[in-house]
Amino acid sequence: VQLQASGGGLVRSGGPLRLSCARTGTPFKIDTMGWYRQVPGKQRELVATVTTGGKTNYADFVKGRFTISTNGARNMITLQMNSLKPDDTAVYYCNLEGYSDPWTDFTSWGQGTLVTVSS
Repeated sequence: VQLQASGGGLVRSGGPLRLSCARTGTPFKIDTMGWYRQVPGKQRELVATVTTGGKTNYADFVKGRFTISTNGARNMITLQMNSLKPDDTAVYYCNLEGYSDPWTDFTSWGQGTLVTVSS
């Protein structure tokens, strides 16, 4: 399973940006898909996740501003980011957690896409 993220770029504070992540390869089972972010010198942190059942989970710092979604085939994850702040500047990574067979779990990461929010 491979993930390819896209959509990062430079945006002004208060503006929107939409990230996408395409999945290739078919796992045995998908548990969750999501987005994480990382700034230099800090640990990677959760932004938002969505389960195959549609349950979403958001970090407190993005609640009400970001929306995660996936299509029916679960081969595309999107993150709609609104009201962006300079503190949202980071490299954003898409993530998939699932099983490659009934007994083997795995985690897959996309390559990261840089989001820069100017003040």
